Amino acid sequence: MRRIEESELIINDDGSVFHLHLKPGEIAETIILVGDPGRVELVASFFDTVDVEAENREFVSKTGTFNGNRVSVISTGIGTDNIDIVLNELDALVNIDFETRTVKEKLTSLRLVRIGTSGSLQKDLPVDSWVLSEKAIGFDGLLNYYAGRDNVCDLEFEDAFTGSLNWNRQLAAPYVVNASDELIKTLEGDGITTGVNISAPGFYGPQGRVLRLELADPDINSKITAFRFKNYRVTNYEMECSAIYGLSALMGHRAATVCAIIANRLAGTYSADYKKVIKELVEAVLNRLFKD
Repeated sequence: MRRIEESELIINDDGSVFHLHLKPGEIAETIILVGDPGRVELVASFFDTVDVEAENREFVSKTGTFNGNRVSVISTGIGTDNIDIVLNELDALVNIDFETRTVKEKLTSLRLVRIGTSGSLQKDLPVDSWVLSEKAIGFDGLLNYYAGRDNVCDLEFEDAFTGSLNWNRQLAAPYVVNASDELIKTLEGDGITTGVNISAPGFYGPQGRVLRLELADPDINSKITAFRFKNYRVTNYEMECSAIYGLSALMGHRAATVCAIIANRLAGTYSADYKKVIKELVEAVLNRLFKD
């Protein structure tokens, strides 16, 4: 059995994993992922108890119980590069023996739900609405570094999307990954629209915003808005979902993302009080995850 070298899996002197500063046994099998470290306290405010807390850089964690069920909340910071850190270290915490540095024979499948904010690419998807991403399109290229990416991607969707947009070959090749069917069924329902999101590797140019720098493709957002594939359309931009879906699919975890729309890019509108909307979304997600 392959031993994972110290340079590949870095374990701190206290036995915690390098970036997250968490030890095996300190996370639940259901984990809420948020980008903003300050949002960890909001999610944990709904917990009955909190028995584990950790903090390092943008990675803030709390583990406790909600209605008697063990649950964790962890902040990832912004971007799919951070998701690469968080997902790999969460997987290591449950599926690698830190003593022997070998992969465990029996693997654990985590349930990962991202709660975030997003910008709408469809005029009929207003600010303060909630979107559950059935699929994620990755503009970041992260999954392309891992073997087996084609096995977990919707290649037909990828071909249709890149063909429709006449994709610029100087950009990373987009990848498309589905959410967990189980979590979609758990989270869908009243107040939530299902859709397809794009995870962009930046907030400005990669999402079609123009300040001082012009875009390589000034029409990219209008082409994305007009794109249709079977019954799908692209509903929103955010910055983490694709890597969560892709790495989860490769590792055998279950993932879903629900975002509050805080800006409508076509209508030019912005939420008057998105923090209230996020609080309501957090409560709804927790209640749906633990409705039994």
